[in-house]
Amino acid sequence: MTHSYRSRTRRSLTAFAIGFGICLVLGVVLAYSTPVSAAPLAQDATPPAPATDEYRGPELCKACHEDIHTDWVATRHAAAFSSPIFQEIWTKDPNKNSCLQCHTTGYDANTGGYQFEGVTCESCHGPYQETHPQVKMPITPDAKLCATCHKPTTDEWRASQHGEVGIQCQACHNPHTQQPKADTVNALCGNCHKDPGQTFTHGTHATAGLQCSDCHMYTNPSNASPIGGLIATGHTFVVGSETCIGCHKDTVHTRDKIVSLTGEVTQLADLDAEALRQTVQDQEQEIASLQASADTRLYIGLAQGAIVGLATGAVAAWIVSRRIRVIADIVEDEQAGGGPDEHTK
Repeated sequence: MTHSYRSRTRRSLTAFAIGFGICLVLGVVLAYSTPVSAAPLAQDATPPAPATDEYRGPELCKACHEDIHTDWVATRHAAAFSSPIFQEIWTKDPNKNSCLQCHTTGYDANTGGYQFEGVTCESCHGPYQETHPQVKMPITPDAKLCATCHKPTTDEWRASQHGEVGIQCQACHNPHTQQPKADTVNALCGNCHKDPGQTFTHGTHATAGLQCSDCHMYTNPSNASPIGGLIATGHTFVVGSETCIGCHKDTVHTRDKIVSLTGEVTQLADLDAEALRQTVQDQEQEIASLQASADTRLYIGLAQGAIVGLATGAVAAWIVSRRIRVIADIVEDEQAGGGPDEHTK
């Protein structure tokens, strides 16, 4: 009895071990074969909880801040995730989950999940606090905060004179609309740069209708395809040689040609106008004389051709008529003599 019991126990343990091992292997295989993705959470799914507090989304903020929400909806922040440019780059990037840190709200690097698409209110103000609105949730939209995502731009800004004197992002940009804090770029720059038109460069370009940013924030159009989603934005405000070439590419490096053309113009200016008119008249008379001579030669050629033609035609006619007469005489002689056979006899 004891032996039978032990045998059954061993068989049960063996079966359990085999089943457990198979399931364990299958689990490992499935875990490594399933690609890691950061797909948006389904509406009925529970999003992964953030480390602290809870993200509530822009619709909650809209209940009290409808005007700000309306401005935000039309910005690139709102479309940071849905943008076709981002989607194209993100789907090709093997480390694409790292992009979601800036293009989503509430991204969890441990799970690869996120709370909301795009850069929402809580991306900057932080997760919703239950004590709000009694306790405010203010932020300072300065370079330190903006550099969290806009590092290339803030790096440019730090290298600029704006960065050296501490002119922060919010001095020029409305953080909610992402638009300049003025109706035009020139009006914005004019808040500090009161007299840019006193110099030749600024005066002529302003007359041509250019904005300050056309030169001071110039970026090469050939770099329209961003590298890793990041492109230069011109926040150094430095006007370099490529800025001038962008508009004046037909005149840059053409000094020799300009000098040559200037010399030709100078030579023309030194010419005697009266002498030029006399030369023109002489050439016109010569042209008229040549034209008359050409007409005369044409008429002479026609007359000579007609005379030669008549003579040649007369000779040809005489030869033909003479030949016809000889043939006619032979025929008459043959008929009078009785034909060729009679002469033979």
